[in-house]
Amino acid sequence: MTDVWEERKKGLEEEYFHRKEQEALEKARQRLAAEELERQRAGSVLRCPKCDARLEEVSFQEIQVDRCTGCQGVWLDPGELERVTARETQGWLTHVWRRFGR
Repeated sequence: MTDVWEERKKGLEEEYFHRKEQEALEKARQRLAAEELERQRAGSVLRCPKCDARLEEVSFQEIQVDRCTGCQGVWLDPGELERVTARETQGWLTHVWRRFGR
């Protein structure tokens, strides 16, 4: 009778440690997945300065500008504003741009 109880205790103990091991493995998997996601976000993906969403390149008058997928803001690289305003002669943007010395 004692052997049966000893075997039962041993079986429960093994089951406990197996369950703890599985929980630890799952936590490690979740941590690795979170780290990988963070690496992908920090990689070559441009982020919006306003809301930190991803920026996508869109074509505007044959000029590639960055548009936010979150707040829909438009972000220009150096020289792109000059290229946009150079194409129009009577628009409000050209008047503002010329007024400030450009």
